[in-house]
Amino acid sequence: MRTRISTHTGTQPNTRTDPLATVRNLGILAHVDAGKTTVTERILYATGTTHKRGEVHDGTTVTDFDPQERDRGITIFAAAVSCAWAGHRINLIDTPGHVDFADEVERSLRVLDGAVAVFDAVAGVEPQSESVWRQADRHGVPRIAFVNKMDRAGADLDTAVASIRERLHPAPLVVQLPIGAEDGFTGVVDLLRLRALVWTDGAHAAEEGPVPDTLREEALRRRRLLEEAVAERHPAALEEFCDRETLTAATLTAALRDLTRTGDGVVVLCGSAYRDRGVEPLLDAVVTYLPSPLDVPPVHGTHEGTEQERTADPAAPMAALAFKVSVTPTGRLTYLRVYSGTIGKGDTVWDARTRRTERVGRILRVRADRHDPLERAVAGDIVAVVGLKSARAGSTLCAPDAPLLLEPPGVAEPVVHVAVEARRSTDTDRLASALARLTEEDPSLAVRTDPETGQTVLSGMGELHLEVAAERVRREHGLEVTVGRPGVAYRETVGEGVTGFVHRHVKQDGGAGQFAHVVLDVEPWEEDSGGGGFVFRSTVVGGRVPQEYVRAVEAGCRDALAEGPLGGHPVTGLRVTLTDGQTHVKDSSDTAFRTAGRFGLRDALRASEMVLLEPVVEVTVAVPEDGVGGVLGDLAARRGRVTGSDTRGGAAVVTATVPLAELFGYATRLRSRTQGRGTFTARPTGYAPAPANAVPTR
Repeated sequence: MRTRISTHTGTQPNTRTDPLATVRNLGILAHVDAGKTTVTERILYATGTTHKRGEVHDGTTVTDFDPQERDRGITIFAAAVSCAWAGHRINLIDTPGHVDFADEVERSLRVLDGAVAVFDAVAGVEPQSESVWRQADRHGVPRIAFVNKMDRAGADLDTAVASIRERLHPAPLVVQLPIGAEDGFTGVVDLLRLRALVWTDGAHAAEEGPVPDTLREEALRRRRLLEEAVAERHPAALEEFCDRETLTAATLTAALRDLTRTGDGVVVLCGSAYRDRGVEPLLDAVVTYLPSPLDVPPVHGTHEGTEQERTADPAAPMAALAFKVSVTPTGRLTYLRVYSGTIGKGDTVWDARTRRTERVGRILRVRADRHDPLERAVAGDIVAVVGLKSARAGSTLCAPDAPLLLEPPGVAEPVVHVAVEARRSTDTDRLASALARLTEEDPSLAVRTDPETGQTVLSGMGELHLEVAAERVRREHGLEVTVGRPGVAYRETVGEGVTGFVHRHVKQDGGAGQFAHVVLDVEPWEEDSGGGGFVFRSTVVGGRVPQEYVRAVEAGCRDALAEGPLGGHPVTGLRVTLTDGQTHVKDSSDTAFRTAGRFGLRDALRASEMVLLEPVVEVTVAVPEDGVGGVLGDLAARRGRVTGSDTRGGAAVVTATVPLAELFGYATRLRSRTQGRGTFTARPTGYAPAPANAVPTR
């Protein structure tokens, strides 16, 4: 998120006065091209934050302000905006929909209280829709659903809702009935209040009226289905339903709010954001159903091994989490979610990650690439701060006299890499500086130097991710760079391990000696069995290896995972058991046992039967019916395995799992085979054994 800092204040106040109960921190989540950014733009227009509708195809959107976003027509960087609706302050983050930028979504979800999931009314749930939904599940973020593009040919609310139920497994609670279909879509029936909301082109708001006679019977039927679905899941609603055989609008509203916040139900609305239809009811649903900072559980952190919690109280000790860093020509911005307490301009804060103090220079209310100055921010706010030098995404900032460490957002491991070189040798240092800035802003990028070739290697989440990074180096730093062909990030695992592997580390060179003796068992370990890709345990008895040395052996084993014996790739999917060992009364130490763990596991892996793993993705290809045969043949040639097929919106949709290494250049090939009518999306599904003849080095 690269931004320019503005002192323009518009109609926004320069101090925070919103009660916590009227604050909503939410994200917009969706598959690419579902209309996420258009929904955001229409929200800004409807709330009076902007006075002109921004369009993705014209490059005039507020949140897609980066030149590459406007050139490519997609969201790349999570952008935050703030607006007001019905007396509520809405802090909104527009997240990317492309799988290569899923890490931006992950960092955003970590600090959000709710979300709007946007679905295409024709396509329904798409691959990345599933991915972002699962991400929100992991973070426990309540959601409402907005079925967009109801004016498209083939749009069908019921089909889209069925795909939500079948593929995402929530209980969809549909609160609207569309008026008209496809190009004739003009409005919705509000099933809670049994009223019609109709929009006309050019109108700023909906016209409210009675339910059309032609839809009244269907509206009553759907209202009854909604009441029954809510009563099944909500005790208070069930009690009223049994007494009165119906539910009032007030009871329905309260029950839907509870079901949304507990995750037991998902309110579903519909509309066409591009044509300004359905946006105001969506905003009403946001403030009605999604939680405020007061409605979410207290945030948990640790200090010196003790777990603590902080409530959303402006008077409590300050605690905030940095979820994004942006380096701009006018300053370094750190984006914060304030969980408790108050942070003011000029305050000194404690960075629990680096264990050092920082001074807050300025506080800014976020408006995409423009910001409004604030004197302070309080619990529940999402703001940008100027002046922090060492804070990174995931850093905890807190009051110096009340330290706390919050769990940072997870960072995905890169799966694709390219070699990057400056065309002029004199620009090598500038390139290193540019790449360091990129990794500071985007933790899902990694830079290393290949020890054999001396090349600088940039790793990321996909081809597009690396293309965007390389283009940023060119545009923002004025560097001419050469980018090599992409390669995938392989892993190594244990096919068949070893037991009772002995390693002795003895060193005597005149000073204090080193002695450590370890006996290790190495065996395969399925990651979904728990413990991630590596599990360590000790079965040593009788104190033959003291506990502090056991921890040192584990640390040494983790050191050894960085490079496997097949090709120097990271090792995953194994369990190591320390079964025995010996110590020396004088020469044993943490250092000696860590060294023994490192070299002992390294040699044990060489003695094991190792397997090379390659990243695999699920590919969803949409093509005209007459192009299916060619697509299937091409996928087979790329070692793809077809897992399903369907028809959606007049096109054939083929789903397959394909090794990532086989997909480089696939977009061009697909366009060629289908005369430009075929499209595809891909999402990572994990790793699988690579062919026996593939033993690439790092």
